[in-house]
Amino acid sequence: MKRLILPIIICLSSIATFAQSGIDVPIQNISTDSVVYRLFSTKNTYTFIKLNTRNGQMWQVQWGTESKYRFETILSDISRVNESEEKNGRFFLYPTPNIYNFILLDQINGRTWQVQWGKEGERMVIPIY
Repeated sequence: MKRLILPIIICLSSIATFAQSGIDVPIQNISTDSVVYRLFSTKNTYTFIKLNTRNGQMWQVQWGTESKYRFETILSDISRVNESEEKNGRFFLYPTPNIYNFILLDQINGRTWQVQWGKEGERMVIPIY
């Protein structure tokens, strides 16, 4: 029995070491330079959120192999700041555990909004107080 314990431990360790964790999610390119527009990946393979980092406007962007599945639609066309307060990199999106929700953060004054993407009628951007 003692002879079997060590080989079993080695076997289980090697299985755990070489096991795959499933589909890899693309890593966000979070550069330090300030850009006006940035794409944020969602847990949905075909959906991104495009953010205007100057004023907080957002669009849901979907890609696909057929043209009927490719579109860009408005999540929020409301500027979250006055034009004089716009600054590249001011706004940033943070994912939540819920696939359809992100938190929009104004990195200058700390204001936050819940951003929900999805089908028409399910999209929303609401302030978090």
